[in-house]
Amino acid sequence: MTHSARRIGRTLALVLPVVLVLSGTLAVARVPWATSNSESQVLTAASDTASVRAKSRAPQDVLRDKLLVELQEKDPGIALTHLQRQVEERPSLAKHCISIARALGRAAVAHYGPTRAQSFSRPVCDTSFAYGVSQQTAGS
Repeated sequence: MTHSARRIGRTLALVLPVVLVLSGTLAVARVPWATSNSESQVLTAASDTASVRAKSRAPQDVLRDKLLVELQEKDPGIALTHLQRQVEERPSLAKHCISIARALGRAAVAHYGPTRAQSFSRPVCDTSFAYGVSQQTAGS
């Protein structure tokens, strides 16, 4: 009898912790805040795309987009003034000033036409706005 009791005791000592761990894992997986397999796959896919989207945009791209919206909503003169101020406040943007001003010039031609767009021209970034206007006019 003692031999049988020892054998059962040993078996329980080995099996009981495994059963407790598995039942605890299953219990945790069943609570409402745990995700099912399909939800976890969606979260995994979403986290992959979120890390791509989380990359910050370059300051010059943000500024260009902001000024293009301003050009559409107000006028190119205001956008050029704000470009000049931003370059003065943040000298690191100076190397991008020409490309931003040209983009503004092309957008002004598309929105206002070549004659009216040219009337907004001023010496911001070595007259790159005027070059963008003429480039767009020649391409049309």
